[in-house]
Amino acid sequence: MALAKSLPNVNSSERFSNNAYHRIELFQRYGILAIFLLLCVAASLSSPFFLTPDNLLNVVRQVSVVGLTALGMTFVILTAGIDLSVGSILALTTLAVAGLKPYGPVASLAGGLAVALACGWLNGFITTKGRIQPFIVTLGMMTALVGVGLAYSDGQPVIGVPVSLGWIGRGRLGGIPVQAILFILMALASVVILKKTRYGRHVYAVGGNVEAARLSGVAVDRVRVIAYCLSGFFAGLGGIVMAAQLNIGEANLGKGLELDAIAAVVVGGTSLAGGAGGIGGTIIGVLLIGVLNNLLNLLNIPAYTQLIVKGAIIVIAVLIHAQLSRSRGR
Repeated sequence: MALAKSLPNVNSSERFSNNAYHRIELFQRYGILAIFLLLCVAASLSSPFFLTPDNLLNVVRQVSVVGLTALGMTFVILTAGIDLSVGSILALTTLAVAGLKPYGPVASLAGGLAVALACGWLNGFITTKGRIQPFIVTLGMMTALVGVGLAYSDGQPVIGVPVSLGWIGRGRLGGIPVQAILFILMALASVVILKKTRYGRHVYAVGGNVEAARLSGVAVDRVRVIAYCLSGFFAGLGGIVMAAQLNIGEANLGKGLELDAIAAVVVGGTSLAGGAGGIGGTIIGVLLIGVLNNLLNLLNIPAYTQLIVKGAIIVIAVLIHAQLSRSRGR
């Protein structure tokens, strides 16, 4: 009799646990989207200029470079890594694009992307073969690449990129900035890679449990090296866009970009522990930070205050995801 009386309590407890788990899943899937929509509403109420077509297109244009970099950062973080060198890779790419101007647009594009890929590969190679924490490797690379750029340019900006490349940074197609279209196309390609290819499944496997992935036959080192190559590639694309937009190459152009990229990925729901998240969340995270930056600019908030807000967003996002993970574990 006592056992029979206790059964309803067990079932009730299980139902409560299932409902709590379901709510956590819903928040992780749609919470960032809801927050983004609320921010848009707040921005439209705070400034009459926010919803104007010119301002919205300006937001899309401004987030494109950060968005491209964040796409590559997503692959790295999904493998439980980090890449602090993306800003320096972007800046070095702008120098390569500008420096190769005498050889034509194809050489500028190919040379810029080759430099970016080489830097990404070097990050991955040192991390995997040297068994060194990616934070240390990419932090060192961040500093070293700035030095390489300054040495190459003698500390001066390199003025001018091939004229035909200006369309990438300043042109429009159907009224939409070309750089925004490039970001959308690369985001779609990233979704396909992560969701429809064996490599994408391996990325999640490595980030979720590296030892289990290795025992299952996954080439863990190769997966990680490719992730860093992709990070370098996307940072290189961002560098090409920035060089084309500003008509300049400069060793410090990407300073602080890694903060925006990491913030977008983490706010978008990708776990710093790896194995959870995706491109969809990163896109929302990029747009959220872009709208936030735009709103702060419209309200004439000082630049140093904006940095405080960005840092706070990263910390709060990590705290929320950590709490949700602990709740799921219970």
